[in-house]
Amino acid sequence: MELCYQLPVLPLDRPVPKHVLSRRGAISFSSSSSLFGAPDPRQLSQRRGAISYDSSDQTALYIRMLGACVIFKQLFSRDVRVRSQVGFEPERRGSHPYLGVDFRTLHSRAESAGTIPARRIRRLFSFQRHLLSSRLLRGAPHLNPLHILDEDYCGQAKCMLEKVGSWNFDIFLFDRLTNGNSLVFLTFNLLNQYGLIELFQLDMVKLRRFLVLVQEDYHNQNPYHNAVHAADVTQAMHCYLREPKLAQSLTSFDILLGLLAAATHDLDHPGVNQPFLIKTNHYLAALYRNTSVLENHHWRSAVGLLRETELFSNLPAEDSLSIERQLGSLILATDISRQNEYLSRFRTHLDENDLCLGNASHRHFVLQMALKCADICNPCRPWELSKQWSEKVTDEFFHQGDIEKKYKLEISPLCDSEANTIASVQIGFMTYVVEPLFAEWARFSDTRLSQTMLGHLGLNKASWSAMEPEASGSSEEGESEPGRATDEPSSRVLSQGSQES
Repeated sequence: MELCYQLPVLPLDRPVPKHVLSRRGAISFSSSSSLFGAPDPRQLSQRRGAISYDSSDQTALYIRMLGACVIFKQLFSRDVRVRSQVGFEPERRGSHPYLGVDFRTLHSRAESAGTIPARRIRRLFSFQRHLLSSRLLRGAPHLNPLHILDEDYCGQAKCMLEKVGSWNFDIFLFDRLTNGNSLVFLTFNLLNQYGLIELFQLDMVKLRRFLVLVQEDYHNQNPYHNAVHAADVTQAMHCYLREPKLAQSLTSFDILLGLLAAATHDLDHPGVNQPFLIKTNHYLAALYRNTSVLENHHWRSAVGLLRETELFSNLPAEDSLSIERQLGSLILATDISRQNEYLSRFRTHLDENDLCLGNASHRHFVLQMALKCADICNPCRPWELSKQWSEKVTDEFFHQGDIEKKYKLEISPLCDSEANTIASVQIGFMTYVVEPLFAEWARFSDTRLSQTMLGHLGLNKASWSAMEPEASGSSEEGESEPGRATDEPSSRVLSQGSQES
């Protein structure tokens, strides 16, 4: 019997049934296993399992798990089989009347029989490393009390962290060296490097628990929107925070917000875009009234983890609430359907030369733009890295298109694998979204890094154009001055909502 400790979670914005809120301190299980007496499966299927704390807490801020604290894969698999045999649909988050899509397995790939899944191996090694590193968390003496990497990580991974500010940082290699824990170790290292752990007196155990929960809440079966993408965005955000204009003006509070927003900006992303949630009548779309649906969900999920771990419990209540609000403002800025709004405002500030980084609101706006750049910076990375990201995001697009075809839904733009190629998708995205944003960022911060990013962007676009001759010809006709590229990005690209972001 195999223990699976990646639990299904209930974000803050998940509606909670009234009968759950009425139970105080109860734990129930959903399984047809003989361990629980094997009653009628029809009755068990109505019990999904819940943990509740206080019936007076109507917002269910502390209810996060729909399943039991310990879930056994064999019991879960058997429960699903029994449900299907007796005619019950599998549990799902969506609410489409006939679309039974479980986002937890949407992008999963079938494993060959007789082979040990790589994730199982990583989990075993992670547990062993956890036993070693837990000595540090219990207060065992060590030369460096803030050293979170155990002996197994003191080789190549530690060397990579010494160059974490390099734009050529290979997040894929770092993720392999850290055994799939790149987001945890990268974010912790940056918080420590900026002196934020000591400055804000963050509890080490709470901080590690928060980062682990953040990493676990990303769906690693997603080809693109997973914890590695979050780690990549966090590393890019660090590069921007070190730019002269920002380094000289940002406060420690600003830096803390920027790093946390980068690490949590796609938290619990289902691997599909906003239009997909809307046309399948997903509860999140109804909850947020079809406006920045995913971004609101990412923000609320992040706030839920902050409150659950009590990471900022040592700060005054006003400061904690301020962190939550500003964190939401940063994450909501990554909604690519609002790209024109932020880009026009940024361009106006640069034209009028009225950005004053001594002003807190102006600093926050620059942080928003920095996060937007970090979120879609993949085309500005070296070709070896950029190409991998392009393939991953297009794979996610096309997989959504396959689901839409299967259920006879309207296929979202760029998601039809028969009408689009990786090259055509990337050329359009670079031309109408990436180039205008990074051209304005270079006007704001005309540094070596900005010129390097624009240089990679041009080379990468040329490489994709060489693979797509027809697309390259049409894109050249539609191009305008780089600094003033099309004010109205292609609706075909922006209609993806927040798919790329």
